[in-house]
Amino acid sequence: MQKKFLMGNEAMGLGALAAGVNSVSGYPGTPSSEVLETIAKNNDGNVYVEWSVNEKAGLEVAAGAAMAGGRALVTMKQVGLNVASDPLMSLAYVGIKGGMVVLVADDPGPISSQTEQDTRTFAMYSKLPCFDPSSVQEAYDMMIDAFEYSEKYSTPVIMRPTTRVCHGYSDIDVRDKESFYRNSPEGFVKDSKWVIFPPLAYRAHNMIEPRNEAVGEEFSSYKYNISDMRSGSTGIVSSGISWTYVKEALEADNEIKNEAPSLLKISTPFPFPEKLAADFLKGKEKVICIEELDPFIERQLLQICGKYKIPVEIKGKLSHDVRHAGENTRDSVRDDIREFLGYERFNLQQEDIDMPQMPARPPVLCAGCPHRAAFYAVKKAMKGQKTVFCGDIGCYTLGNAAPLDMVDTCLCMGAGVNQAQGIMHMEPDRKCFAFVGDSTFFASAVSGAINSVYNGADMTLVILDNSTTAMTGHQPHPGTGMTMMGEMGNRISITSVLEGIGLAAVETADPLNLDEAVETVKRISSIKGTKAIIFKSPCIAIEKKKAYLEVTEDKCKGCRQCVDTIGCPAIGFADGKAYVDSGLCNACGLCSQICAFDAFDRKEGSL
Repeated sequence: MQKKFLMGNEAMGLGALAAGVNSVSGYPGTPSSEVLETIAKNNDGNVYVEWSVNEKAGLEVAAGAAMAGGRALVTMKQVGLNVASDPLMSLAYVGIKGGMVVLVADDPGPISSQTEQDTRTFAMYSKLPCFDPSSVQEAYDMMIDAFEYSEKYSTPVIMRPTTRVCHGYSDIDVRDKESFYRNSPEGFVKDSKWVIFPPLAYRAHNMIEPRNEAVGEEFSSYKYNISDMRSGSTGIVSSGISWTYVKEALEADNEIKNEAPSLLKISTPFPFPEKLAADFLKGKEKVICIEELDPFIERQLLQICGKYKIPVEIKGKLSHDVRHAGENTRDSVRDDIREFLGYERFNLQQEDIDMPQMPARPPVLCAGCPHRAAFYAVKKAMKGQKTVFCGDIGCYTLGNAAPLDMVDTCLCMGAGVNQAQGIMHMEPDRKCFAFVGDSTFFASAVSGAINSVYNGADMTLVILDNSTTAMTGHQPHPGTGMTMMGEMGNRISITSVLEGIGLAAVETADPLNLDEAVETVKRISSIKGTKAIIFKSPCIAIEKKKAYLEVTEDKCKGCRQCVDTIGCPAIGFADGKAYVDSGLCNACGLCSQICAFDAFDRKEGSL
């Protein structure tokens, strides 16, 4: 063993390598992305690694690898599991040969997601075992355990870290490379069991239920399911990062620490460690469940109380003693425990601490982002017309903010192109646009474009091609051609794809050439049918800064046109004049094309 200071995602990546993983696939999504990237960085060439076009493809690649006897890992975030749910539900019945771990990072808050959905509930729904780490060390260890359980029971298993585990750091013990498990895949062996027919599904279901009972029995003695029994009649049950908060809250507050409630930690929420929980509940008068998102543990405990006729009062989200939404914190958990034990809630304001108000910092498109120019060009071209601008998931979602106000809808990846069609069919007189990024186009918008052509929709697809998957950390995608194996693969042309499916028109333009961009939008949007504009300009984060702009004071008339129309964070206004923060400016030149007084001058180099 050796000590390493690691992020939770790094720990899980190294844990997969220690477990002898052979194949790693997935789709980037915060807070999960660094797991796959860690494996790619530490790959000695013996592990196949790919960023798949979407989560469904990634899971199916992993399923194939596991059917061939390989140990396979697929990574995604909680909303990505929605995309992968179709193959996963069937795979739960078909089973696998090698170990297969489906890592799904949940995002309480949510901090960077559309939903707060709880993958523990999905694990129960899909009948798949689930691991729920509460620390970086557990994330590492459980990854290894998850592969072992998966292989032992011939089933995929779910690893469900949450944001604070994924992005937390800690000194942990990791295995030396010499002690890594070495898995040699047997290869695919033809067998009718790999083909899911209704009779097979029926037989499989009859095997899954007793299997999960056996797994639940085994989980009752799993090392990370911890029962700490005290002499009192109260108990606290927790899981994941909330368990860490419970421990910290008890250590920080002498009043509640002295109450000495019994503690139960659930690290394998499904199949639930029923025997362990039942033994814990016996003799208690009341128990509170401290967990994030769904009242998953709370429901399980209520069911156990009914089944075993244990007269315990179970408190939690269902009883309104723990909040239903958002992240837990040490302080919120401390308050919940204090109230549960009969003490007043701890209130910082009562401590007379003069806490300054933190300034609001809403998300915004970067200075120089080509998406800002693309949005502005469409806005200018469509001024005065009846329009709708359907958005998508990515940096360009931020186009909804003032003063651009260019994202009217945003549902999920790839939805905008289909929503625009639905609106158009209800309002044929409305000019319908759908914005999508290059990575999202490949992930989930291609089918929407095909649907539009096939069904004769009149809409304009605007592809914001910045040559990267920017929001999740600049991962490659089919349009860049670079693979996670470090090789240049087949670079897929968006233009060729669109022309191949029969769009009425496809044109590429530079969004930073404002006049050209506006003229392109006017011309292409006037064509009947499904057409596309590809606004192509690289993300400013992948291009080295070479210049910046400066305002010439005597030319600036203080009209605020540059400030009020595009919302660039590098442009400010003071003493009746506009100014440029040269440290932020990337010299995209959009402001200089908007200014009617030629007040912006380009300066080479950077400050």
